[in-house]
Amino acid sequence: MGGEIKVIKRNSRIVAFDSSKIKEAILKALVAVKKDDKNLANILASDVVSSIKKSRKDKIHVEAIQDIVERILIKHNLPDVAKAYIIYRHKREELRKAKSIFGKSDELKLSVNAMKVLSARYLLKDETGKIIETPSQLFRRVAKAVDIEKKYEEEFYNLMASRDFMPNTPTLMNAGTRMGQLSACFVIPIEDSLISIFDAVKTMALIHQSGGGTGFSFSKLRSKGDMVQSTKGVASGPVSFMRIFNETTEVIKQGGKRRGANMGILEISHPDIIDFISCKSREGFLNNFNISVAATDKFMHAVEKDYEFDLISPRTKQVVATKKARDIFDLIVTNAWRTGDPGMIFIDRINRLEPSLLGKIESTNPCGEQPLLPYESCNLGSINLANFVSASQINWVKLKKTINLAVRFLDNVIDANKYVIPEIKKITKMNRRIGLGVMGFAEMLIKMKIQYDSEEALNIGDRVMAFIEKEAKKASSELAVEKGNFPSFRKSKLTNDYKNMRNVAVTTIAPTGTISIIADCTSGIEPLFAVAFVRNVLEGAKLVEINKEFEQAAKERGFYSEELVSKITKNGSVQNLKEVPEDVKKIFKTALDISPEWHVKMQAVFQKHVDNAVSKTVNLPHDATIEDVRKAYLLAYKLGCKGITVYRYGSKKEQVLYSGSELTKDINEEPNVTAASEFSGGCPSYFCNY
Repeated sequence: MGGEIKVIKRNSRIVAFDSSKIKEAILKALVAVKKDDKNLANILASDVVSSIKKSRKDKIHVEAIQDIVERILIKHNLPDVAKAYIIYRHKREELRKAKSIFGKSDELKLSVNAMKVLSARYLLKDETGKIIETPSQLFRRVAKAVDIEKKYEEEFYNLMASRDFMPNTPTLMNAGTRMGQLSACFVIPIEDSLISIFDAVKTMALIHQSGGGTGFSFSKLRSKGDMVQSTKGVASGPVSFMRIFNETTEVIKQGGKRRGANMGILEISHPDIIDFISCKSREGFLNNFNISVAATDKFMHAVEKDYEFDLISPRTKQVVATKKARDIFDLIVTNAWRTGDPGMIFIDRINRLEPSLLGKIESTNPCGEQPLLPYESCNLGSINLANFVSASQINWVKLKKTINLAVRFLDNVIDANKYVIPEIKKITKMNRRIGLGVMGFAEMLIKMKIQYDSEEALNIGDRVMAFIEKEAKKASSELAVEKGNFPSFRKSKLTNDYKNMRNVAVTTIAPTGTISIIADCTSGIEPLFAVAFVRNVLEGAKLVEINKEFEQAAKERGFYSEELVSKITKNGSVQNLKEVPEDVKKIFKTALDISPEWHVKMQAVFQKHVDNAVSKTVNLPHDATIEDVRKAYLLAYKLGCKGITVYRYGSKKEQVLYSGSELTKDINEEPNVTAASEFSGGCPSYFCNY
């Protein structure tokens, strides 16, 4: 045998032989049987390498190497380790077969569910529906399209291929294609006229077709029963017009690639506020809308002091009714407890902290993390924090480099973008707003052995987001020196603190949804939704997924078993399982194991260092009370959040996450926690994964 050994991969690709991979696989097998012995792994790997060299072949198939590993393990009288290795090989083979269903090779070693999501939504198809690109080619397509300087393509590609960073869904879907619309978030204004209403419907349809989500304030529409001057008739009110937007969304279905999503906002002083608060109490009504009440400081003060509160006609600006503020607030929290809607946005706080002086913010995108001016759009991207921890320490150097490159990427998207109407292009380029956020925060804490509901976790969140904010602002400022300030810089509050800035705002915490499935991490800053669960991957096909960090800890600590995994899938939590040590239970708490106030505290800690806003769901168990919701909403306002959303498990019939008892109560099937393919955490309704 002469020269370097080459390995023939399963896809017939030929690569250089890497002995470290043999050692890594053997060590995993040793750990699985409670023999964490790196020296033994080295000895065994060396034996395997010697055996390969004795074959005197220049090329060897990967399966032949694995056969040699099995023989060496048996030779060293390690049948239990050999068994663990064989089981590992078998599981990998099952995964490869599952991925092959989607018709494209997986050179990036993605999860089965990531392949499913990519195949359904992201990978390009020809006219017959056949997939014509691989995940690697997708990232290459996006990197090339966003590299407007023609020198960052490789860095952008590696940023995504490593899953250290992912841009929002429209960028992944549309970059480098004829569609070319790359932004996720839009706010479309609505004035009190039929022309304005139906112009907004048309614009919404175009945005949804391209994969974006839309937010609207219906606060300028006259109230139900008010006079219509042109016809001398009476107005039907905001809720009735919301139905038109909802049905249009239902028809569009975003080209079959993405579920349409809207945010509907109504100011707390609108005369129809009572109807609005209760409008989603009927299951399925306005099913393509999240709704939130725009609460003013005056209203929240009136709630605190138990004052009365005026409802004011948007047409005449006159007071038309007066109600006790607490009665309105009680109706909000009762309906949120019952259905998950409405949320609240604290509109005065949003405008007080908004850096742009080009107008007044009235609405947000569908999940509330992106307040925007009328016609403004924003593109988002998230850093996978799970990839920035090694030996329980945060890699700040790598994080800084990633932030710097991600800010350039997102700023470039603004110029690579195609805009559906001129008004959106104008305001978007005036402000150049971007939203750099995070995902995988739960895994970061787990790798650092920190309990989510703890002061230590709040401190980590505070430090990490403060660092991201500082470095993102620095990167934007440096880009401004290179490329120029955003055009409305002199009409912004940023001139008080900065000489140069490329973007009016740079940070957002989004519910990362499908991009966190691709990155194989938790959504945004959410806790784990389950330690182990059953994933609906294909029609009739289900896979058990277990948190990788828990599986590793269980094997290293010697309490792992298939029986334990089966037990965990029954309700997703490990808190009541005697097999799991107490210190491990603390680290692996799920969203429903964590009390509401810790959810709100974590949101508030991140909001301190976020320009735009934070989307986070306060998950509540089915037996949570209306008082629990009330406390969460009041705490969110007190701690400085810009909005608040709660979801009580089971408050909607249609969910993307089911406990075993809810899922199987009417069928003869073993109960398990079961998640839809596109659910990654946060709100278990169909709506928050945008």
